[in-house]
Amino acid sequence: MKKILLCTLLVPLLALTGCNTTIPKEELESVNYGPRPVGWQEAIRAYLEPRVPDLKVAVVTFRTEPQAFLQKETLVRKRQWGWANCVWVFENHPRGYPDTYPMTFFFRDGKIVEANGGPDDSNIVGAQYAREQCERLGAPFKPG
Repeated sequence: MKKILLCTLLVPLLALTGCNTTIPKEELESVNYGPRPVGWQEAIRAYLEPRVPDLKVAVVTFRTEPQAFLQKETLVRKRQWGWANCVWVFENHPRGYPDTYPMTFFFRDGKIVEANGGPDDSNIVGAQYAREQCERLGAPFKPG
């Protein structure tokens, strides 16, 4: 019974995450990405500090430099744009998440405005967005 209930809930959710996220060129050109962020690595570390058990022992790998990026609006996520980058995080702590996970961060006006994946977004949708966006940014996530 539990398996049937779980499948009943997960199948529609997985269908939603598989929505077409292709973005037309006109839409890409319609947003103002603003200036490229300065100090983005420090901003990401500051974001993670209260969210991981011990940032001093965590392994934070900055997989890409910030790139102009647009996240299309879907049923499960708002439209986001700005300078995005991909980060892989290994919490490396007994109270932390045991595996490395990807995150994507969006910056506008030098500030983080959205994060996909990670401690505040640790669900199937957030994880899938982070994986897909890391791949689009040039850093496909290969767990392992």
